[in-house]
Amino acid sequence: MSISRRKFIELAASFGASLAFRSAYVRASNTQWREQRDFYPQGVASGDPHSDSVILWTRRPPSKNSEAKKLIVEVADDPNFRRVVATTTATLSSETDWTTRVLAAGLKPRHVYYYRFTDEHGFGSRVGRTITAPAESDNRPVSFAFVSCQNHQMGGSNAYRRMIFEDEQKSVAEQLGFVLHLGDFVYEVVWYPEDRPQGYYGRRLRDVVRYPQGEKIRDFHIPTNLDDYRALYRGYLFDPDLQDARARWPFVCMWDNHEFSWKGWQSQQEFSGVRPAQTRKVAANQAWFEYQPARVVKSNADINSYTPPAVRDTALQEFDDHGLGLEPGNLSAINSLRIYRTLRWGRNVELILTDNRSYRSEPVMHRSEATPFQPQQFPFVLSENVVEVLDGGCEFDRGKPPDEISFNGKSVSNPRKHSAPQSMLGAAQKTWFLEKLRGSSVPWKLWGNSVGMGEWRIDFQNLPDTAAAKWPDAGYATFMDDDWSAYRYERAEVLDFLRSKQITGVVALCGDRHAFEAALISSSLPPKAYEPVIAEFVTGSISAPGLFEAAEYSLPKDHPLRPIYLYQPAAEAKAQPAVNFSIMHGVRASLALKQTGDARRALAERNPQLAPHLSFIDLGGHGYSVVRAGSDELEVEFVCIVRPLERSDRADGGPLAYRVVHRVKHWKAAPEIERTRVEGTLPLVV
Repeated sequence: MSISRRKFIELAASFGASLAFRSAYVRASNTQWREQRDFYPQGVASGDPHSDSVILWTRRPPSKNSEAKKLIVEVADDPNFRRVVATTTATLSSETDWTTRVLAAGLKPRHVYYYRFTDEHGFGSRVGRTITAPAESDNRPVSFAFVSCQNHQMGGSNAYRRMIFEDEQKSVAEQLGFVLHLGDFVYEVVWYPEDRPQGYYGRRLRDVVRYPQGEKIRDFHIPTNLDDYRALYRGYLFDPDLQDARARWPFVCMWDNHEFSWKGWQSQQEFSGVRPAQTRKVAANQAWFEYQPARVVKSNADINSYTPPAVRDTALQEFDDHGLGLEPGNLSAINSLRIYRTLRWGRNVELILTDNRSYRSEPVMHRSEATPFQPQQFPFVLSENVVEVLDGGCEFDRGKPPDEISFNGKSVSNPRKHSAPQSMLGAAQKTWFLEKLRGSSVPWKLWGNSVGMGEWRIDFQNLPDTAAAKWPDAGYATFMDDDWSAYRYERAEVLDFLRSKQITGVVALCGDRHAFEAALISSSLPPKAYEPVIAEFVTGSISAPGLFEAAEYSLPKDHPLRPIYLYQPAAEAKAQPAVNFSIMHGVRASLALKQTGDARRALAERNPQLAPHLSFIDLGGHGYSVVRAGSDELEVEFVCIVRPLERSDRADGGPLAYRVVHRVKHWKAAPEIERTRVEGTLPLVV
């Protein structure tokens, strides 16, 4: 269906962009463009492509010798701009930190375009490349990458360099159409190198940003206002590999937690207790809007700008039944930018993005009433039974929650017996999400789900009686305390909806966990019923450290549970991620691995009930993932690079650690995951 020029004007205004509409005539550029990249220090970018349009972006701040007030924007069929198809003029202003965005519209579907910006002095940006989405009738396969968690302070963006290198070797039909970024595009928690000279987990800390205002907490700094959040994005976008990736592909971005605050939820921060931060949430939203070209909904209709609502930092006292704080400033802050949305790619793929941070209730295991249920001597884990009871609240066990919870040999009063269940999505977004799933007619409904759903469990209850530590619970341990593993009631609600409506072809694409994972998602796991409903793939981080690395540097060599997390075949040998083996096969298998040094023999001790849902897991993986979706099957390729401690000077981004491909065929009854290809050595994944 074609859209009129008038409609495109309205659409551009709705998310703050100028309009460049395709001309009926193709001509050579007559702009006096001279590339001057240093005048565009954050590069160029494009985002949220449709089959007939895409958003273009750049930043042109004043320099010592030159200030610009407007930009000529050109879109062409060729990188030399001999076939210019659209042009317009965009304005620049300090009110948007000198950023600008343009909606290039009336374009051809599944088509490569080139774009550039030129100021009134003739100083030009680099040339960007972008790609429109295929038409809804296009049945050809779709390929794209998904990424998350790029901490420039702690490592290089070598994953982007390899992504570019490999894409350039492919045929046009096989090249990536876009990059889905699932959040933690920036990390607001910043260590200034002089405050932590020892580095972090043995990593060198880079001086990426200095906050103009900022707040120091212990030995790190966090942003406090709009200038701080803007400085964070400016610092991150100096990265040359990230700039090259944004100049090659359109990005589709969803935020996670670090775009606002590490343990933030709604407009609240948590640093040794919850504190109101409505003003900071508004500032974070505005900076995200200014630096990410995306089709999002603002509370104001002004072109090219975000008008921040007037809010005060006020504690939340009243909540709805989904845990949403009803304080007016909280609602204004989180509703000032609505970024959950859908995008369509051809006949076979619809991408449905959810915002998993802005509307969620406070994570239950972060609350003070959860303090008595924190296991001692067991790093990184919680009791699965406790999380399930506390998360479910008054709805646990079909409305029959226990008065007390047994833990560590004691009966502790259930503090959430009369409380409503937790919510990740909030009422309004959940209704929207379920309706989008039900209404989608494509084979593959790909859920851009910034946080993982699949359970990471360890059977510490099966430790031998001779073990120095005793698990304080009769059930399993679980790792995650603030993703879907801690919002179990709503996770089950979503899965039960899909099952009852017989909706198939739903695949969750996730980030946040700093790990690669392929899994089938069920409302429960053995010894309860195991009935998978959807498939899930989690991508490793671009550069942020993962749990394996944390264990390497934080677990003492004499810790009684060290073999469950780390396998070291000899005293001087490099540690390997036994935690992968433990999550897939159980504690007795990992203890047998330590004794025998033979992973295959150790499998004789595996616990078959522990992880029937997991096909792959690597808690030390960095890199990116590639999706290839046709009408009947979907493949996900994990591309794992070596730990990116420094930026690689190689054209390919440095050595490849491994590559593994999994396939899901479209299903009628239940999904299945098949591993189809392995290149390199997998890290204790058997």
